[in-house]
Amino acid sequence: MTGLFDELGLNKKLLLALKESGYTVPFPIQEKAIPIILQGNDVIGQAHTGTGKTAAYSLPILMKIKNARSAQALVLVPTRELAIQVAKEMNKLAKYTETKVAAIYGGQNMRNQIIRLERGIHIIVATPGRLMDHIGQKTIYLDTIDFVVLDEADRMLDMGFIEDINYILSKVKHKKQLCLFSATILPEIIEISKRYMKNPIHVTVNQNDITLKTIEQMYLIINEKEKYNHLCNLIKQSNNNQMLIFTSTKQKAEELATNLRKKE
Repeated sequence: MTGLFDELGLNKKLLLALKESGYTVPFPIQEKAIPIILQGNDVIGQAHTGTGKTAAYSLPILMKIKNARSAQALVLVPTRELAIQVAKEMNKLAKYTETKVAAIYGGQNMRNQIIRLERGIHIIVATPGRLMDHIGQKTIYLDTIDFVVLDEADRMLDMGFIEDINYILSKVKHKKQLCLFSATILPEIIEISKRYMKNPIHVTVNQNDITLKTIEQMYLIINEKEKYNHLCNLIKQSNNNQMLIFTSTKQKAEELATNLRKKE
């Protein structure tokens, strides 16, 4: 990481938002992917969560958005938690632009989403299931979309969204730029790239750039039913006063917190 954001071809409004957010030096995935996406190329980015990939595709999208009221970019994500997170990040980066971003996901009032869409949205961040609902009810049309991102594509495939993804991409009739980000490149991802992408450029984050040398990392492969007991034993054995635990969804985080309080 040797460059600066102002060397990547971003405009002053985005650079100001980055500066106010405390970002000065781009992560490797950003430094590699942003110029390539700005040039209009399709991209397959192999990067894990926490490597800065959201900004890697968000900043080029925000550069390309026109002032028209129509939706011009679609970001597909596997969960509502990620939809909220990505939309929040994009809105923060779009602070000094007129670009409007909406998170569309299940569990949220459908009518409220429709009202938001009717007011005019430039970027839609959506989970496949809820987007399919809107397409079916004709409250979202994808014929004006010219930029599509599949974020955490491997997770979406693991969750059984392959048919939804194919249907959604088939509805994007406009000549589009497609970017796909995934921690692992599965055969299904290769198939998607062959079907929908135009000479995609592969961008990979070096494993050494993902982790800090000062952090010791270990992993344990166990049965899903045994995870909770192993976690409790790990907490008991730890000499630390504080511990940070990540879960895949908000619901699982709340359930885990409740169960751990009961064991105090």
